[in-house]
Amino acid sequence: MADYALIKQELEGIAVEDNPALVRQKSRDFYWYSPVLKAQLDHVTADLVASPKSEEEVIRILKVAYAHGVPVTPRGAGTGNYGQAMPLSGGIVLNMALMNAVKEIKPGRVVCEPGIIMAELDRQTRAHSGQELRFHPSTAQTATIGGFIAGGSGGVGSITWGGLRDLGNILRLRVVTMEAEPRVLELSAWDLQKVSHAYGTNGIITEVEMPLAPAYDWIDVIVGYDSFMEAVKFADGLTHRNGILLKEVAPIAAPIPFDYFTRHKPWLKQGQSVVVLMVAPHSLEPFLAYAQMMKGDIRFRSDTVESMKGIPHAYELAWNHTTLRALKLDTGFTYLQVQYPGPDHVEKVRQMDEMFPGEVFGHLEFIKFNGQIQCAGLPLVRYTSEERLNEIIRLHEENGCPIFNPHRYTLEEGGMKQTDMVQLDFKKETDPKGLLNPGKMIAWENPDFDFASGKNYLFPGLQSMSEA
Repeated sequence: MADYALIKQELEGIAVEDNPALVRQKSRDFYWYSPVLKAQLDHVTADLVASPKSEEEVIRILKVAYAHGVPVTPRGAGTGNYGQAMPLSGGIVLNMALMNAVKEIKPGRVVCEPGIIMAELDRQTRAHSGQELRFHPSTAQTATIGGFIAGGSGGVGSITWGGLRDLGNILRLRVVTMEAEPRVLELSAWDLQKVSHAYGTNGIITEVEMPLAPAYDWIDVIVGYDSFMEAVKFADGLTHRNGILLKEVAPIAAPIPFDYFTRHKPWLKQGQSVVVLMVAPHSLEPFLAYAQMMKGDIRFRSDTVESMKGIPHAYELAWNHTTLRALKLDTGFTYLQVQYPGPDHVEKVRQMDEMFPGEVFGHLEFIKFNGQIQCAGLPLVRYTSEERLNEIIRLHEENGCPIFNPHRYTLEEGGMKQTDMVQLDFKKETDPKGLLNPGKMIAWENPDFDFASGKNYLFPGLQSMSEA
């Protein structure tokens, strides 16, 4: 057992917290979206929270932790959904929230620390030179840029810019290694694949350089349709109109919008499915012309309401916020993450939509994937049992719609679907003792794990806890 009194002594001058209630709070993320993860991870907690203010302090913390053989789990704001920031083996939670400075803003790029909240970063780049991040998660008001890079994959803006792992969507990262003498590495271009979406398992991000796009006063629009598939066809047609600049396109099936988008309810119609959109001001007129041609029912426009006070941004109805809004009012829901590969993505959506009436409710996010318009799904699921959930997953996959399983906490099961050899090799080089966010990379913990087995990987540390 590690001597945390001694560790605290050795970290003197750095903000540390060992009050069990506060440590437990910082050992949590949005894992409870999944009833499966909630049962598995509810007891997880760290022993200590360390909050560095600089790269030097990060290096000191890692050096002390390495000497004591203590695990370190990095954390941004804890808005992830898969237990990414949860310390499965206890140890130290490395809270990066105090490293939140913007260092430099230039045409097309920004350099900042990882702990800055993304909406705040956008505020600063807008004020400085009318620029904004290319894309952000629906949690932009609370999520940090470092947490997004380590745990996210895309979001609001991905309809134009694609995903985080697309070459050019991150420009440069500074990363500190977990060794007896931590090193500082600068990564760019292809090397960024080593740490983006790696949950902090193979290096701690201390500086970020991101590309910027021109900022617009995006107009929120909600368009209603009597059927979900009409909404999907409208969204698909719209996203193929090259001249209309969009930041968000999300078809959402009835009854979700009317029942759960409470602040927008005065504008919504019972029984209607909707498309939630963000449209650039200069594209509004052509957008409205297209919507009229497609017989869309314009229910809401942020540029015509008297005041947006108390009304959430359109993006806070989309991505993971769609699930969050339903869960707040009805805990019987959970969700899935589905890929509908093109070019017949609309037909695949139709097949899946017809397969689970009253049980799976459509929610799509239109995105650019390898240069092509596609849609990913975050459908809401009425949860009855883990067995039924696994059956729904199996039926999707048998019909050509891969599932990135949000009911798993490992990198491979949740998103990659396979061992990422680049990330594994980088971990061997930068974290030889396996102390960074243990339990999240199966390839490290259990190289022989069979991804096709359908079994749930339980990190050995959790196995012993569940047997205890």
